[in-house]
Amino acid sequence: MHYDRDMPADFNTLLLRLYRLSQELPIQHFQDAALAQIKRVLPFDSSMWGTATTKPEGIDIHTVHLHEKSPEMLLAYEPVKHQDSAAATVFGKSHVTRTFHAESWFSDQKTRELRDFLRRFGHENIFIAADSNPRTNFVHWISLYRADKEAHCTEDERLLLGQLAPHVMQALAMNRVMHLDHLEAADKALSPYGSAIADACGVLYHSDPQFKGLAQAEWNGWSGLILPADLMDALSSGHERFIGRTMVVRQYVEHGLLFLKARSRCLADLLTLREWTIARLIAKGESHKEIARALNRSPATVRNQIQVIYEKLQVGSIAMLIEALRRAE
Repeated sequence: MHYDRDMPADFNTLLLRLYRLSQELPIQHFQDAALAQIKRVLPFDSSMWGTATTKPEGIDIHTVHLHEKSPEMLLAYEPVKHQDSAAATVFGKSHVTRTFHAESWFSDQKTRELRDFLRRFGHENIFIAADSNPRTNFVHWISLYRADKEAHCTEDERLLLGQLAPHVMQALAMNRVMHLDHLEAADKALSPYGSAIADACGVLYHSDPQFKGLAQAEWNGWSGLILPADLMDALSSGHERFIGRTMVVRQYVEHGLLFLKARSRCLADLLTLREWTIARLIAKGESHKEIARALNRSPATVRNQIQVIYEKLQVGSIAMLIEALRRAE
């Protein structure tokens, strides 16, 4: 592969194409498409694009997208990541782009295992662009790899990636928000309420003012950077919904991310699962006798449960009951 390329003739056209793709493509396709755009002006063989927290023993990956790579590479990296001094020079700094020639950088005997890893997976020449938050040690990075050890990274190419990387990261954030918008469109009941995107470690990538307001009312003093521990405990336990003192959060897990939608608690959240089932049947126009037959309960039992439901919802008609249920869907 020939890597000598001039700077792109129309940088703005490339950026416009990138942002257009972020609006048009589904979340599962955008990152590969964005990397394909980069490859047109900055050739590489494979890539790793993700977020992580930096620690003394190496990086703790939160999300990762592998381009022309197998998951085996990540498993093989774990035992040697503490030797990755290249990553250590990048992470922890804001808006930095560096290049590395693996054979030269990792020539010390102490990094032999890492050097073997890089050779095995075709990381002979490496670009890394990263944007870190020194206060939280959270980093969003893109690594590009060339398998030919003679295909050195040039200074012009480093500068080009430095110009591109902030736009690529912003386009990814826009693409995720677009995906969240599609989820909301499919769930009209929750669409007027708060929205957020987080990773499996609870780090927030996006949250709108409604979500922040609801969360700050639920957890006084919440920082807005990481999801509260009790919310994460509920979501990571596999519960679709978290019901707090003042808010309800529903999660949709896709592509290693938590897409969250939140609303204020309402009276319908007081209903038990059985009461909710009966309430929905009432809303469909079923009589208490029909409900009793459907649930294999006595009419008297169902009639009493209906009375409890009306009291909990503080309603006096089926129309009012339907509206109360709608707020909790």
